[in-house]
Amino acid sequence: MLLRCVLCAAGHPSTLRYACGRCGGLLEVVGESGLAPPPGALGMWRNAARLSVADQAAIVSMGEGDTPLLRARKVEAQLPGFQGEIWLKDETRNPSGSFKDRLVSAAISKAIELGARGVVCASSGNAGASVAAYAARAGMPALIVVPAATPDGKVTQIAAHGAVLLKVPGHYSRSYDLAMALAEQEGFANLTTTFLNPYGVDALKLVGAEITAQLGGRTPSHVLVPTGSGPLVKGVAQGFAQAENPPKLIAVQAEGCAPIVQAFEAGAEAVTAWGMPQTIASGISDPLIGYEGDGSYTLKLVRDSGGLAVAVSDDQLRDAMQTLAQQEGLYAEPTGASPIAALKKIWAEGRLDAQAIAVCMITGHGFKDVRVYQAMPARSHLVDDPDDLAAVARLCSSALAEQGRARG
Repeated sequence: MLLRCVLCAAGHPSTLRYACGRCGGLLEVVGESGLAPPPGALGMWRNAARLSVADQAAIVSMGEGDTPLLRARKVEAQLPGFQGEIWLKDETRNPSGSFKDRLVSAAISKAIELGARGVVCASSGNAGASVAAYAARAGMPALIVVPAATPDGKVTQIAAHGAVLLKVPGHYSRSYDLAMALAEQEGFANLTTTFLNPYGVDALKLVGAEITAQLGGRTPSHVLVPTGSGPLVKGVAQGFAQAENPPKLIAVQAEGCAPIVQAFEAGAEAVTAWGMPQTIASGISDPLIGYEGDGSYTLKLVRDSGGLAVAVSDDQLRDAMQTLAQQEGLYAEPTGASPIAALKKIWAEGRLDAQAIAVCMITGHGFKDVRVYQAMPARSHLVDDPDDLAAVARLCSSALAEQGRARG
């Protein structure tokens, strides 16, 4: 196994390296250890770290992966005339509540194998929580750098695992820069979950194998992916690379931070960094300042697949969150719900085939950002006299009728 530059194809040894030594491009894992498992063999590859870690004693796993794929019939019913299938890949079931556990298990395991004495991670919240949890499991010191405005639920989770938490004023890219400097200063492995750590990114290819197995060997026509810099887009693309008809990739961003969508709509090949993000979707509020090449690479993956880059508003995100929670029973943070918002948008715009088999990556749990739900209207009722059962029954009857009307 070795590392290869996605731009100039230069090869590098399998070390703690984060960019091509020749051109500065992104690195990817290649070689036999980087192959995805054959269909039907997922049980042997439950933790993605096995893809790149030769020393099995170095593997740190908490049962990540093998998440459910759920049919979303009520979402389908909200798309008039739709005759296909909508599926939800429920990544909230991972140990720390997000898909980041897939990357972090592989990245920290490789770091241990290569002799790292600690880890550092820049995060908008979910990756930091994952690194903090896996570092605690491994008994390794961890430095987590987050924007000061990171939602309390994510900050609390990071702190609970005992990591050293650093809050930085401003956007995510400032945290990214500080984590890079700290990794070099301290000699720690950098587990930042952009494209920076190739071992973590490589682990995401298992998503494709899981989806194929869960669909009975079928390949979806579309996969909708919440997108900051885009490593999950690459993982999905790699996971379906051998399919006869790989799915179209739909990169979903928030209107308040959409550098990849901006370039897609302009027909540009290179992504330009965004300014200060303005969105409730903290998990994809990455302006890509200083590493715009990550976005340009993701843009190419999307275009090569025949897919789309789509931006959704905060109101569309709130609607999608309510749809998932109240119609499908999934409690997702704004970023995790973003594929549902995009799905509704592209259907309304006529950009989704009526026979599509679409998989929505629900990437993060609702407990990550409860403040968004707390700001939504709640159907709660004060019971003045719990002993007056008849009055309570009337209240319940009225409330249930209102709920039925709301659900249509």
